[in-house]
Amino acid sequence: MTYASTPQRAALIKGLRALADHLESNPDIPAPSYADVYTFPPGGACDEMRAEIDAIAAQFGTNASETAGGSHYTVTRSFGPVEYHAVAICKHHHHDNSKG
Repeated sequence: MTYASTPQRAALIKGLRALADHLESNPDIPAPSYADVYTFPPGGACDEMRAEIDAIAAQFGTNASETAGGSHYTVTRSFGPVEYHAVAICKHHHHDNSKG
């Protein structure tokens, strides 16, 4: 998987704004109470993907964390009820969690 190209990114942003404007202008159209947006770093070694998530976390001024028993490394930023998630999915656990 790869990130959106510059034209794809612009189209996504335009589409999100258009959706928001449309929902605001048409209050009879049902809307969800929340929305989640996910992005995944390009495939590669787990350490490379985790570094990419750490870079995104730094841009948000927060820290990434392990989820899914350590196989996912993620950062989330909330914009009210809209959440942006950047997730690295590693084939192997980054840390050996079996040691007590």
